[in-house]
Amino acid sequence: MYDIICVGSSTIDLYIKPESSQVLYDKSNKECISFPVGGKILLEEIEFSTGGGGTNAAVSLTRLGFNVAYLGKMGLDDYSNAILQNLSKEGIDTSLVSLKKSAKVGFSVVIDDKGRDRTILSFRGSNGDLRWDEISKNKLKTKWFYFSSMMKESFKTLIRLSEYAEQKNIQIAFVLSPFLAEQGIKKLKNILKRVSVLVLNKEEAGLLVGEKDYASQFHDLAKAGPTTIAITDGAKGAYVFNDGCIYYGKPRRVKIVETTGAGDAFASTFLAGLMKKNDISFALKLAMANAESVIGHHGAKEKLLTFKEASKKISRRAIKFVQ
Repeated sequence: MYDIICVGSSTIDLYIKPESSQVLYDKSNKECISFPVGGKILLEEIEFSTGGGGTNAAVSLTRLGFNVAYLGKMGLDDYSNAILQNLSKEGIDTSLVSLKKSAKVGFSVVIDDKGRDRTILSFRGSNGDLRWDEISKNKLKTKWFYFSSMMKESFKTLIRLSEYAEQKNIQIAFVLSPFLAEQGIKKLKNILKRVSVLVLNKEEAGLLVGEKDYASQFHDLAKAGPTTIAITDGAKGAYVFNDGCIYYGKPRRVKIVETTGAGDAFASTFLAGLMKKNDISFALKLAMANAESVIGHHGAKEKLLTFKEASKKISRRAIKFVQ
């Protein structure tokens, strides 16, 4: 039996840093990176890595000491093989992956513009095409499912997996994305009512239940089903709701190199902390330590910590009891 099966996307990530760009502002005064049409843009740096919410979480949880399998959909090309080899080297079981000749691997181009947050160009490939009939049901023996955001046919499969989990008494952690949150809380109700741990950011919480204070957002989200809810807010920190109580963790000042994968690191490590000790404060400290490690380097997986490494970083971190 696995400790966790991670269900979600897999991608090849290309990190680029242009030598020059222009910043324009849209109608809402939001910064937009601009490049001239027909121009040739020189790059300072270029780097390949593997990513995707499902595989990022699988690597994170494996390094934290759990027996993990990854469930997703890939092709039979060299890119897919590179992702599978990376997962196997980490000790992750990939036997659940649906491999189809016609499938296409996901691909992301991460534009790291100087002094600004990254911009991601994302090709989803076959990450949205995972069908229920492509999954080996006899291999779904696990204590937890970790669901990262999936769209289209794969979202329907997540619903089927949540029904299966309810039947088999398997717990679910669910991590949202803006794309899924935009669908609204009614679209997610068949999964949320079966979820134990929900992780999302402030923007996604606003899309689901409206822009309001944390306590009100937690109240509305809890009515949908989850018993433990974590809302992250970047440099402002993270809040967690559990059993009527709200906890707050303040991030440490670290040099930010690139933020891709920070959310996956937080969510997966928060779940790991709960599984290790069933202690909200401990889980929140652990999650923030791993997320801070990831944003200090390029690549979503490069500096994910082991449990021992993460534990050493939380000794002097305080968690505030808000309510």
